[in-house]
Amino acid sequence: MSAALEILVSALLLAGAAFALVGSWGMVKLSDFFKRLHGPTKASTLGVGGVLLASMVWQAMQGEPSVRELLITLFLFMTAPVSAHLMAKAALALDPSLRPATPPDREGQD
Repeated sequence: MSAALEILVSALLLAGAAFALVGSWGMVKLSDFFKRLHGPTKASTLGVGGVLLASMVWQAMQGEPSVRELLITLFLFMTAPVSAHLMAKAALALDPSLRPATPPDREGQD
């Protein structure tokens, strides 16, 4: 096994863990729902994506390439933004006062 590939797998794991840590920290520390929604979505796409990419590289190094991790990454990158968008729309439907104010130069326009 190549030392460079082992370093690559380690770096991907550390990067994925760092993104997950920052995303979870953002979820705890940020003030409102929309800001809190941003942290976990980035953590799930970038953090889990980095760990899955490291797993794909590791499997390829072992001589057993796996399509499973690639499919998980693909589905994750497709579903995480959609679910975040739906949660934001649901929050706006429940409490319309959360909607941002219309800028003064666009009032009266459709």
